[in-house]
Amino acid sequence: MPLKRDEIEQMVEEEVAPAELLFADGFDECIMGLHWKAFDHETCVVYDRSKMIEQLMADDMTYQDAQEHFDFHIAGAYVGPHTPIFCTTT
Repeated sequence: MPLKRDEIEQMVEEEVAPAELLFADGFDECIMGLHWKAFDHETCVVYDRSKMIEQLMADDMTYQDAQEHFDFHIAGAYVGPHTPIFCTTT
């Protein structure tokens, strides 16, 4: 069962201010968990890329359009050290 945004914020409140975590708006159902980057001690939210593309397709996009939208507008956006990361599942 995927973690919800509020569950993640509760999990990390002792390590990082929940306000520092960055979420991909509208994709809470695609959250897989958290990743702690040991080299810079940053925590970020991990999303299931495949589920995100499926969700975009449910919003009337073709697979190709959803993939291009994801790559350019979501995965291609660096918004600081807590930028989410995206994992491809099979």
